[in-house]
Amino acid sequence: MAVESVMLSLGTSAPSFRLRDVVTGQVYHLDSFAGSSALLVMFICRHCPYVVHVEEELARIGRDYQATGLGMIAVSSNDPTSYPDDAPPRLKEMAERLVLTFPFCCDDTQEVAKAYRAACTPDFFLFDRQRRLVYRGQLDDSRPGNNRPVTGRDLRAAIDAVLGGKPVNPKQQASVGCSIKWKPGNAPSYA
Repeated sequence: MAVESVMLSLGTSAPSFRLRDVVTGQVYHLDSFAGSSALLVMFICRHCPYVVHVEEELARIGRDYQATGLGMIAVSSNDPTSYPDDAPPRLKEMAERLVLTFPFCCDDTQEVAKAYRAACTPDFFLFDRQRRLVYRGQLDDSRPGNNRPVTGRDLRAAIDAVLGGKPVNPKQQASVGCSIKWKPGNAPSYA
């Protein structure tokens, strides 16, 4: 069943995190991106058809913005016991297949997803230099089966604006995707 993102309030400070990259084993935290002009935190996974539909564009965004001031990190918060395709070894396969240029981390405790109020995959959170939320919402208006091209238009416009020192359009559409797969008894009240 498809769900929409919660749409965390614009201006919210980026919650801290400490996550291990499934490819390199390196630990990342908010300060790992201190030198970045902006930070994009993406909640994705391997098994969700909504993520599969846009995964090539996510990899392309990583390549296109690699030499800019944008820091990027992808996070999978799904319960790997119930969804083994979202376990770290399978996430590593996905990252290597797509040749991701940003860390892809596993949120074992699901506390990072809760802190960001992530509700679905994909769910995007873009923060400015002061780590204040300037964009949360959809990649673009393409969905599996709607025959619209995957362009990344909405997210790219927000990234370009924040990197260019311009205001991000506050009219933002919620992302739509599969719900975060919470561990039994771990679902937050907003889910």
